[in-house]
Amino acid sequence: MHQHRASRRVRREAGRDRQSQVPLEAHAALPDLESRRDPVEILAGQDEFRLQHLVPIRHGRMSATPFTFYRGAAAVMASDLSQTPTTDLTVQLCGDAHLSNFGVFNGPDRRIVFDLNDFDETHPGPFEWDVKRLAASVAVAGRNNGLSEEKIDRAVRNSVQGYRETLERVSELGPLDVHYWRLELDRVREVIEDAAGDKKKARARLDKLTKKATRKNSLRALDKLTDIVDGRRMIVPDPPLITRVDQLLEPDAAERMGRFFGHYLSSLPRHRRLLLERYGIVDIAHKVVGVGSVGSRCLIVLLESGDGDPLFLQFKEATASVLEPYTAASKFEPGRRVVEGQRLTQTAGDVFLGWSHDTDEQGNAKYFYFRQLWDGKGSADIDEMGGKRLSRYARLCGGVLAAAHARSGDASMIAGYLGDDDTFDQAIAEFSHGYADLTERDHRAHLDAISSGRIHAVHDIDG
Repeated sequence: MHQHRASRRVRREAGRDRQSQVPLEAHAALPDLESRRDPVEILAGQDEFRLQHLVPIRHGRMSATPFTFYRGAAAVMASDLSQTPTTDLTVQLCGDAHLSNFGVFNGPDRRIVFDLNDFDETHPGPFEWDVKRLAASVAVAGRNNGLSEEKIDRAVRNSVQGYRETLERVSELGPLDVHYWRLELDRVREVIEDAAGDKKKARARLDKLTKKATRKNSLRALDKLTDIVDGRRMIVPDPPLITRVDQLLEPDAAERMGRFFGHYLSSLPRHRRLLLERYGIVDIAHKVVGVGSVGSRCLIVLLESGDGDPLFLQFKEATASVLEPYTAASKFEPGRRVVEGQRLTQTAGDVFLGWSHDTDEQGNAKYFYFRQLWDGKGSADIDEMGGKRLSRYARLCGGVLAAAHARSGDASMIAGYLGDDDTFDQAIAEFSHGYADLTERDHRAHLDAISSGRIHAVHDIDG
Protein backbone atom coordinates (compact mmCIF):
# COMPACT_ATOMS: atom_id res chain seq x y z
CA MET A 1 0.00 0.00 0.00
CA HIS A 2 2.71 2.50 0.97
CA GLN A 3 4.74 1.69 -2.14
CA HIS A 4 1.79 2.42 -4.45
CA ARG A 5 1.04 5.68 -2.60
CA ALA A 6 4.48 7.09 -3.40
CA SER A 7 4.57 9.59 -6.25
CA ARG A 8 4.86 8.42 -9.85
CA ARG A 9 8.28 10.07 -10.11
CA VAL A 10 9.64 8.19 -7.08
CA ARG A 11 8.27 4.86 -8.30
CA ARG A 12 9.56 5.45 -11.81
CA GLU A 13 13.07 6.12 -10.49
CA ALA A 14 12.89 2.97 -8.38
CA GLY A 15 12.06 1.05 -11.55
CA ARG A 16 14.96 2.63 -13.42
CA ASP A 17 17.30 1.63 -10.60
CA ARG A 18 16.22 -2.00 -11.12
CA GLN A 19 18.13 -1.98 -14.42
CA SER A 20 21.38 -2.21 -12.48
CA GLN A 21 20.22 -5.55 -11.03
CA VAL A 22 18.66 -6.97 -14.21
CA PRO A 23 19.88 -5.14 -17.35
CA LEU A 24 17.32 -4.89 -20.13
CA GLU A 25 19.65 -6.79 -22.45
CA ALA A 26 19.56 -9.77 -20.06
CA HIS A 27 16.03 -10.63 -21.21
CA ALA A 28 17.42 -12.01 -24.47
CA ALA A 29 18.75 -15.04 -22.54
CA LEU A 30 17.28 -18.48 -23.22
CA PRO A 31 17.11 -21.27 -20.63
CA ASP A 32 20.21 -23.39 -20.25
CA LEU A 33 19.74 -26.34 -22.61
CA GLU A 34 21.85 -28.69 -20.52
CA SER A 35 19.71 -28.35 -17.40
CA ARG A 36 16.41 -27.89 -19.23
CA ARG A 37 13.65 -30.36 -18.36
CA ASP A 38 12.38 -32.76 -21.00
CA PRO A 39 9.30 -31.06 -22.53
CA VAL A 40 7.59 -34.37 -23.31
CA GLU A 41 8.06 -35.44 -19.69
CA ILE A 42 6.43 -32.21 -18.50
CA LEU A 43 3.42 -32.73 -20.76
CA ALA A 44 3.08 -36.39 -19.79
CA GLY A 45 3.17 -35.37 -16.12
CA GLN A 46 0.12 -33.15 -16.70
CA ASP A 47 -1.73 -36.04 -18.33
CA GLU A 48 -1.78 -37.98 -15.08
CA PHE A 49 -4.52 -35.77 -13.64
CA ARG A 50 -6.69 -35.56 -16.78
CA LEU A 51 -9.52 -37.70 -18.11
CA GLN A 52 -7.49 -40.46 -19.70
CA HIS A 53 -9.83 -41.18 -22.62
CA LEU A 54 -9.42 -37.54 -23.76
CA VAL A 55 -5.63 -37.20 -23.35
CA PRO A 56 -4.90 -38.59 -26.86
CA ILE A 57 -7.08 -35.82 -28.34
CA ARG A 58 -4.99 -33.26 -26.51
CA HIS A 59 -1.77 -34.62 -27.98
CA GLY A 60 -3.34 -34.91 -31.42
CA ARG A 61 -4.29 -31.25 -31.38
CA MET A 62 -0.93 -30.15 -30.00
CA SER A 63 1.00 -32.14 -32.59
CA ALA A 64 -0.56 -30.42 -35.62
CA THR A 65 1.97 -27.55 -35.88
CA PRO A 66 4.63 -25.86 -33.75
CA PHE A 67 2.04 -23.15 -32.99
CA THR A 68 -0.58 -25.60 -31.71
CA PHE A 69 2.19 -27.27 -29.69
CA TYR A 70 3.14 -23.88 -28.23
CA ARG A 71 -0.48 -23.17 -27.28
CA GLY A 72 -0.65 -26.36 -25.23
CA ALA A 73 2.82 -26.10 -23.72
CA ALA A 74 2.37 -23.36 -21.10
CA ALA A 75 3.85 -25.69 -18.47
CA VAL A 76 6.98 -26.19 -20.60
CA MET A 77 7.50 -22.46 -21.00
CA ALA A 78 6.85 -21.80 -17.30
CA SER A 79 9.74 -24.13 -16.50
CA ASP A 80 11.92 -22.37 -19.06
CA LEU A 81 11.07 -18.87 -17.85
CA SER A 82 12.06 -19.82 -14.32
CA GLN A 83 15.63 -20.24 -15.62
CA THR A 84 15.83 -16.74 -17.12
CA PRO A 85 16.72 -13.45 -15.36
CA THR A 86 13.66 -12.00 -13.58
CA THR A 87 12.94 -8.48 -12.41
CA ASP A 88 10.65 -9.34 -9.47
CA LEU A 89 8.40 -6.51 -10.67
CA THR A 90 5.29 -8.47 -9.84
CA VAL A 91 1.89 -8.31 -11.54
CA GLN A 92 -1.06 -10.65 -11.78
CA LEU A 93 0.10 -12.65 -14.78
CA CYS A 94 -2.28 -14.07 -17.36
CA GLY A 95 0.11 -17.02 -17.33
CA ASP A 96 -0.68 -18.03 -20.91
CA ALA A 97 -0.67 -14.77 -22.88
CA HIS A 98 -0.24 -16.16 -26.38
CA LEU A 99 -1.93 -14.59 -29.42
CA SER A 100 -4.93 -16.94 -29.44
CA ASN A 101 -5.86 -16.03 -25.87
CA PHE A 102 -6.94 -12.52 -26.84
CA GLY A 103 -10.30 -11.76 -28.42
CA VAL A 104 -13.60 -9.93 -28.35
CA PHE A 105 -16.56 -10.52 -26.04
CA ASN A 106 -19.52 -8.69 -24.56
CA GLY A 107 -18.90 -6.54 -21.51
CA PRO A 108 -21.57 -6.37 -18.79
CA ASP A 109 -23.02 -3.32 -20.57
CA ARG A 110 -23.26 -5.42 -23.79
CA ARG A 111 -20.63 -3.35 -25.57
CA ILE A 112 -17.98 -5.46 -27.29
CA VAL A 113 -14.47 -5.16 -25.89
CA PHE A 114 -11.11 -6.61 -26.91
CA ASP A 115 -9.16 -8.19 -24.08
CA LEU A 116 -7.42 -11.25 -22.66
CA ASN A 117 -9.88 -14.13 -22.46
CA ASP A 118 -8.09 -17.10 -20.87
CA PHE A 119 -6.97 -17.19 -17.26
CA ASP A 120 -6.49 -20.87 -16.43
CA GLU A 121 -2.85 -20.22 -15.48
CA THR A 122 -3.21 -16.77 -13.89
CA HIS A 123 -0.88 -16.19 -10.94
CA PRO A 124 1.33 -13.40 -9.55
CA GLY A 125 4.79 -13.23 -11.08
CA PRO A 126 7.33 -11.02 -12.90
CA PHE A 127 5.69 -8.98 -15.68
CA GLU A 128 8.20 -10.02 -18.33
CA TRP A 129 7.04 -13.65 -18.28
CA ASP A 130 3.73 -12.66 -19.92
CA VAL A 131 5.54 -10.37 -22.38
CA LYS A 132 7.87 -13.19 -23.41
CA ARG A 133 4.97 -15.64 -23.75
CA LEU A 134 3.16 -13.20 -26.05
CA ALA A 135 6.19 -12.17 -28.12
CA ALA A 136 7.40 -15.73 -28.63
CA SER A 137 3.90 -16.74 -29.77
CA VAL A 138 4.16 -14.05 -32.46
CA ALA A 139 7.44 -15.54 -33.69
CA VAL A 140 6.07 -19.10 -33.71
CA ALA A 141 2.84 -18.02 -35.43
CA GLY A 142 4.76 -16.02 -38.04
CA ARG A 143 6.88 -19.02 -38.95
CA ASN A 144 3.78 -21.20 -39.02
CA ASN A 145 2.28 -18.78 -41.57
CA GLY A 146 5.38 -18.90 -43.77
CA LEU A 147 6.38 -15.28 -43.22
CA SER A 148 9.89 -13.95 -43.81
CA GLU A 149 12.18 -13.43 -40.83
CA GLU A 150 12.02 -9.69 -41.46
CA LYS A 151 8.22 -9.63 -41.22
CA ILE A 152 8.26 -11.86 -38.16
CA ASP A 153 10.81 -9.65 -36.45
CA ARG A 154 8.69 -6.57 -37.15
CA ALA A 155 5.59 -8.25 -35.70
CA VAL A 156 7.45 -9.43 -32.59
CA ARG A 157 8.87 -5.96 -31.95
CA ASN A 158 5.42 -4.46 -32.50
CA SER A 159 3.98 -6.64 -29.74
CA VAL A 160 6.63 -5.43 -27.28
CA GLN A 161 6.44 -1.84 -28.46
CA GLY A 162 2.67 -1.93 -28.03
CA TYR A 163 3.20 -3.16 -24.49
CA ARG A 164 5.88 -0.63 -23.62
CA GLU A 165 4.13 2.42 -25.09
CA THR A 166 0.72 1.57 -23.63
CA LEU A 167 2.28 1.00 -20.22
CA GLU A 168 3.96 4.39 -20.50
CA ARG A 169 0.59 6.02 -21.19
CA VAL A 170 -1.35 4.27 -18.45
CA SER A 171 1.46 4.92 -15.95
CA GLU A 172 0.47 8.59 -16.14
CA LEU A 173 -3.18 7.85 -15.29
CA GLY A 174 -4.74 7.80 -11.86
CA PRO A 175 -5.71 4.43 -10.33
CA LEU A 176 -9.40 4.88 -11.13
CA ASP A 177 -8.69 5.78 -14.76
CA VAL A 178 -6.54 2.66 -15.10
CA HIS A 179 -9.37 0.61 -13.63
CA TYR A 180 -11.84 1.91 -16.22
CA TRP A 181 -9.47 1.76 -19.21
CA ARG A 182 -10.58 -0.71 -21.86
CA LEU A 183 -10.17 -1.29 -25.57
CA GLU A 184 -13.62 -1.05 -27.10
CA LEU A 185 -14.48 -1.98 -30.66
CA ASP A 186 -14.34 1.59 -31.99
CA ARG A 187 -10.78 1.99 -30.74
CA VAL A 188 -9.75 -1.39 -32.18
CA ARG A 189 -11.16 -0.31 -35.55
CA GLU A 190 -9.30 3.01 -35.29
CA VAL A 191 -5.95 1.34 -34.56
CA ILE A 192 -6.32 -1.26 -37.30
CA GLU A 193 -7.44 1.23 -39.95
CA ASP A 194 -4.69 3.72 -39.09
CA ALA A 195 -2.06 1.03 -39.66
CA ALA A 196 -3.71 -0.67 -42.63
CA GLY A 197 -2.79 -0.13 -46.23
CA ASP A 198 -6.28 -1.16 -47.32
CA LYS A 199 -8.70 0.32 -44.78
CA LYS A 200 -11.73 -1.14 -46.53
CA LYS A 201 -10.39 -4.70 -46.20
CA ALA A 202 -9.33 -4.13 -42.59
CA ARG A 203 -12.80 -2.81 -41.72
CA ALA A 204 -14.49 -5.75 -43.46
CA ARG A 205 -12.41 -8.29 -41.54
CA LEU A 206 -13.18 -6.67 -38.20
CA ASP A 207 -16.88 -6.38 -39.01
CA LYS A 208 -16.97 -10.06 -39.95
CA LEU A 209 -15.32 -11.02 -36.64
CA THR A 210 -17.67 -8.90 -34.53
CA LYS A 211 -20.82 -10.03 -36.35
CA LYS A 212 -19.81 -13.64 -35.78
CA ALA A 213 -19.11 -12.90 -32.12
CA THR A 214 -22.40 -11.04 -31.63
CA ARG A 215 -24.34 -14.08 -32.87
CA LYS A 216 -22.54 -16.30 -30.35
CA ASN A 217 -25.00 -16.27 -27.45
CA SER A 218 -27.20 -18.63 -25.48
CA LEU A 219 -29.87 -18.68 -28.19
CA ARG A 220 -27.27 -19.71 -30.74
CA ALA A 221 -25.91 -22.36 -28.35
CA LEU A 222 -29.46 -23.64 -27.81
CA ASP A 223 -29.91 -24.05 -31.55
CA LYS A 224 -26.51 -25.65 -32.15
CA LEU A 225 -26.08 -27.84 -29.08
CA THR A 226 -29.56 -29.04 -28.12
CA ASP A 227 -32.69 -30.75 -29.44
CA ILE A 228 -36.07 -31.88 -28.14
CA VAL A 229 -35.94 -35.58 -27.23
CA ASP A 230 -39.08 -37.27 -25.89
CA GLY A 231 -40.55 -33.88 -25.15
CA ARG A 232 -37.53 -32.68 -23.18
CA ARG A 233 -34.84 -30.20 -24.18
CA MET A 234 -31.48 -32.02 -24.10
CA ILE A 235 -27.86 -31.36 -25.05
CA VAL A 236 -27.13 -33.54 -28.08
CA PRO A 237 -24.13 -35.86 -27.63
CA ASP A 238 -21.30 -35.76 -30.18
CA PRO A 239 -18.74 -38.16 -28.70
CA PRO A 240 -15.96 -37.84 -27.82
CA LEU A 241 -16.29 -34.03 -27.95
CA ILE A 242 -19.69 -33.78 -26.23
CA THR A 243 -20.75 -36.61 -23.93
CA ARG A 244 -23.74 -36.98 -21.65
CA VAL A 245 -23.50 -37.02 -17.87
CA ASP A 246 -27.11 -37.90 -17.04
CA GLN A 247 -26.03 -39.58 -13.82
CA LEU A 248 -25.40 -36.15 -12.34
CA LEU A 249 -29.13 -35.49 -12.51
CA GLU A 250 -30.29 -38.79 -11.00
CA PRO A 251 -32.21 -38.47 -7.69
CA ASP A 252 -29.33 -39.83 -5.59
CA ALA A 253 -27.01 -37.17 -7.08
CA ALA A 254 -29.42 -34.26 -6.73
CA GLU A 255 -28.25 -33.34 -3.23
CA ARG A 256 -24.60 -33.39 -4.29
CA MET A 257 -25.35 -31.28 -7.36
CA GLY A 258 -27.34 -28.86 -5.23
CA ARG A 259 -24.39 -28.37 -2.87
CA PHE A 260 -22.00 -27.91 -5.78
CA PHE A 261 -24.21 -25.29 -7.43
CA GLY A 262 -24.87 -23.67 -4.04
CA HIS A 263 -21.12 -23.18 -3.51
CA TYR A 264 -20.97 -21.50 -6.89
CA LEU A 265 -23.91 -19.19 -6.13
CA SER A 266 -22.28 -18.13 -2.86
CA SER A 267 -19.21 -16.95 -4.81
CA LEU A 268 -21.31 -14.43 -6.74
CA PRO A 269 -22.26 -10.91 -5.62
CA ARG A 270 -25.82 -10.96 -4.25
CA HIS A 271 -27.41 -9.17 -7.21
CA ARG A 272 -25.86 -11.67 -9.65
CA ARG A 273 -26.95 -14.56 -7.46
CA LEU A 274 -30.55 -13.36 -7.40
CA LEU A 275 -30.49 -13.02 -11.17
CA LEU A 276 -29.19 -16.56 -11.66
CA GLU A 277 -31.75 -17.98 -9.22
CA ARG A 278 -34.44 -17.11 -11.77
CA TYR A 279 -33.13 -20.04 -13.84
CA GLY A 280 -33.24 -23.77 -13.22
CA ILE A 281 -30.88 -26.52 -14.44
CA VAL A 282 -32.23 -28.47 -17.43
CA ASP A 283 -29.28 -30.53 -18.68
CA ILE A 284 -25.52 -31.05 -18.29
CA ALA A 285 -22.88 -32.48 -20.63
CA HIS A 286 -19.11 -32.75 -20.84
CA LYS A 287 -17.58 -30.69 -23.68
CA VAL A 288 -14.00 -30.83 -24.93
CA VAL A 289 -12.50 -27.36 -25.40
CA GLY A 290 -9.26 -25.78 -26.60
CA VAL A 291 -5.87 -27.39 -27.06
CA GLY A 292 -3.98 -27.43 -23.78
CA SER A 293 -7.21 -27.77 -21.79
CA VAL A 294 -8.28 -31.03 -23.42
CA GLY A 295 -8.60 -33.75 -20.81
CA SER A 296 -9.55 -31.42 -17.98
CA ARG A 297 -13.12 -31.70 -16.74
CA CYS A 298 -15.15 -29.12 -18.62
CA LEU A 299 -18.94 -29.23 -18.51
CA ILE A 300 -21.71 -27.14 -20.01
CA VAL A 301 -24.98 -26.49 -18.22
CA LEU A 302 -28.26 -25.56 -19.87
CA LEU A 303 -30.52 -23.51 -17.65
CA GLU A 304 -33.96 -22.10 -18.41
CA SER A 305 -36.21 -19.51 -16.82
CA GLY A 306 -39.83 -20.32 -16.06
CA ASP A 307 -40.73 -19.06 -19.52
CA GLY A 308 -38.06 -21.08 -21.29
CA ASP A 309 -35.43 -18.37 -21.74
CA PRO A 310 -32.11 -20.22 -22.14
CA LEU A 311 -28.80 -19.60 -20.43
CA PHE A 312 -25.68 -21.68 -20.98
CA LEU A 313 -22.95 -21.79 -18.34
CA GLN A 314 -19.63 -23.57 -18.53
CA PHE A 315 -17.81 -24.90 -15.50
CA LYS A 316 -14.24 -25.87 -16.05
CA GLU A 317 -11.79 -27.71 -13.83
CA ALA A 318 -9.02 -25.61 -12.33
CA THR A 319 -5.76 -26.95 -10.95
CA ALA A 320 -2.63 -25.25 -9.66
CA SER A 321 -1.19 -22.72 -12.12
CA VAL A 322 1.81 -23.95 -14.09
CA LEU A 323 3.64 -20.93 -12.64
CA GLU A 324 3.22 -21.90 -8.99
CA PRO A 325 6.22 -24.28 -8.77
CA TYR A 326 8.47 -21.36 -9.76
CA THR A 327 6.90 -18.57 -7.70
CA ALA A 328 4.77 -19.25 -4.62
CA ALA A 329 1.65 -21.23 -3.79
CA SER A 330 -1.60 -19.43 -4.52
CA LYS A 331 -3.50 -17.80 -1.67
CA PHE A 332 -6.69 -19.28 -3.10
CA GLU A 333 -8.01 -22.70 -4.03
CA PRO A 334 -7.64 -23.23 -7.80
CA GLY A 335 -11.16 -22.26 -8.93
CA ARG A 336 -11.11 -19.07 -6.95
CA ARG A 337 -7.54 -18.37 -8.11
CA VAL A 338 -8.74 -18.21 -11.72
CA VAL A 339 -11.70 -15.99 -10.86
CA GLU A 340 -9.74 -13.60 -8.65
CA GLY A 341 -6.99 -13.29 -11.28
CA GLN A 342 -9.49 -12.64 -14.04
CA ARG A 343 -11.40 -10.05 -12.03
CA LEU A 344 -8.16 -8.30 -11.21
CA THR A 345 -6.80 -8.05 -14.74
CA GLN A 346 -9.72 -8.09 -17.17
CA THR A 347 -11.45 -4.84 -18.10
CA ALA A 348 -14.99 -6.19 -18.22
CA GLY A 349 -15.54 -9.63 -16.78
CA ASP A 350 -18.37 -12.13 -17.18
CA VAL A 351 -21.26 -11.30 -14.84
CA PHE A 352 -21.58 -14.98 -13.85
CA LEU A 353 -17.90 -15.60 -13.13
CA GLY A 354 -17.59 -17.68 -9.96
CA TRP A 355 -16.13 -20.85 -8.46
CA SER A 356 -17.07 -24.09 -6.70
CA HIS A 357 -15.64 -27.46 -5.66
CA ASP A 358 -16.59 -31.14 -5.55
CA THR A 359 -14.99 -34.53 -4.91
CA ASP A 360 -14.41 -37.35 -7.38
CA GLU A 361 -15.17 -41.06 -6.88
CA GLN A 362 -11.94 -41.51 -4.92
CA GLY A 363 -12.74 -38.62 -2.59
CA ASN A 364 -10.20 -36.23 -4.15
CA ALA A 365 -11.14 -32.55 -4.19
CA LYS A 366 -11.87 -31.07 -7.62
CA TYR A 367 -12.07 -27.34 -8.19
CA PHE A 368 -13.99 -25.48 -10.89
CA TYR A 369 -14.74 -22.01 -12.13
CA PHE A 370 -17.93 -20.92 -13.88
CA ARG A 371 -18.59 -18.50 -16.72
CA GLN A 372 -21.07 -18.12 -19.56
CA LEU A 373 -20.46 -20.55 -22.40
CA TRP A 374 -20.94 -18.07 -25.24
CA ASP A 375 -21.38 -14.36 -24.67
CA GLY A 376 -20.34 -12.54 -27.82
CA LYS A 377 -16.97 -14.30 -27.83
CA GLY A 378 -14.80 -14.23 -30.94
CA SER A 379 -11.13 -14.50 -31.84
CA ALA A 380 -9.01 -13.70 -34.85
CA ASP A 381 -7.77 -16.49 -37.10
CA ILE A 382 -4.05 -16.28 -36.42
CA ASP A 383 -3.23 -18.92 -39.05
CA GLU A 384 -4.48 -16.67 -41.86
CA MET A 385 -2.50 -13.55 -40.94
CA GLY A 386 0.09 -12.08 -43.26
CA GLY A 387 2.91 -9.85 -42.07
CA LYS A 388 0.99 -6.57 -41.79
CA ARG A 389 -2.05 -8.08 -40.11
CA LEU A 390 0.09 -10.02 -37.66
CA SER A 391 2.03 -6.86 -36.77
CA ARG A 392 -1.11 -4.84 -36.15
CA TYR A 393 -2.74 -7.59 -34.13
CA ALA A 394 0.41 -8.22 -32.08
CA ARG A 395 0.58 -4.52 -31.22
CA LEU A 396 -3.03 -4.53 -30.03
CA CYS A 397 -2.40 -7.57 -27.86
CA GLY A 398 0.71 -5.99 -26.36
CA GLY A 399 -1.27 -2.88 -25.43
CA VAL A 400 -4.05 -4.89 -23.81
CA LEU A 401 -1.52 -6.91 -21.83
CA ALA A 402 0.11 -3.71 -20.54
CA ALA A 403 -3.24 -2.38 -19.28
CA ALA A 404 -3.96 -5.70 -17.57
CA HIS A 405 -0.60 -5.55 -15.78
CA ALA A 406 -1.17 -1.92 -14.76
CA ARG A 407 -4.30 -2.90 -12.83
CA SER A 408 -2.42 -5.21 -10.50
CA GLY A 409 1.20 -4.07 -10.67
CA ASP A 410 3.08 -0.80 -10.43
CA ALA A 411 2.93 0.67 -13.94
CA SER A 412 5.25 3.54 -13.04
CA MET A 413 7.96 1.21 -11.74
CA ILE A 414 7.70 -1.04 -14.78
CA ALA A 415 7.69 1.95 -17.16
CA GLY A 416 10.78 3.32 -15.39
CA TYR A 417 12.49 -0.02 -15.73
CA LEU A 418 11.67 -0.32 -19.45
CA GLY A 419 12.99 3.18 -20.19
CA ASP A 420 12.12 5.29 -23.22
CA ASP A 421 14.04 3.52 -26.01
CA ASP A 422 13.72 0.12 -27.71
CA THR A 423 16.41 -1.77 -25.78
CA PHE A 424 13.83 -4.01 -24.12
CA ASP A 425 12.07 -4.57 -27.47
CA GLN A 426 15.32 -5.78 -29.03
CA ALA A 427 16.09 -8.12 -26.14
CA ILE A 428 12.63 -9.71 -26.19
CA ALA A 429 12.79 -10.05 -29.98
CA GLU A 430 16.09 -11.91 -29.68
CA PHE A 431 14.59 -14.16 -27.00
CA SER A 432 11.50 -14.80 -29.13
CA HIS A 433 13.40 -15.91 -32.22
CA GLY A 434 15.51 -18.23 -30.08
CA TYR A 435 12.46 -19.59 -28.30
CA ALA A 436 10.74 -20.23 -31.63
CA ASP A 437 13.73 -22.44 -32.51
CA LEU A 438 13.29 -24.21 -29.18
CA THR A 439 9.56 -24.70 -29.78
CA GLU A 440 10.19 -26.27 -33.18
CA ARG A 441 12.68 -28.63 -31.55
CA ASP A 442 10.17 -29.50 -28.80
CA HIS A 443 7.46 -30.06 -31.40
CA ARG A 444 9.71 -32.54 -33.21
CA ALA A 445 10.39 -34.30 -29.91
CA HIS A 446 6.64 -34.49 -29.32
CA LEU A 447 6.12 -36.03 -32.76
CA ASP A 448 8.92 -38.52 -32.09
CA ALA A 449 7.28 -39.48 -28.78
CA ILE A 450 4.03 -40.12 -30.62
CA SER A 451 5.78 -42.16 -33.34
CA SER A 452 7.59 -44.29 -30.75
CA GLY A 453 4.43 -44.93 -28.75
CA ARG A 454 5.67 -43.05 -25.70
CA ILE A 455 2.61 -40.80 -26.14
CA HIS A 456 -0.70 -41.79 -27.69
CA ALA A 457 -2.33 -39.24 -29.97
CA VAL A 458 -5.63 -39.17 -31.84
CA HIS A 459 -5.86 -36.89 -34.87
CA ASP A 460 -8.58 -35.41 -37.06
CA ILE A 461 -11.11 -34.75 -34.30
CA ASP A 462 -12.48 -31.24 -34.74
CA GLY A 463 -14.34 -29.10 -32.27
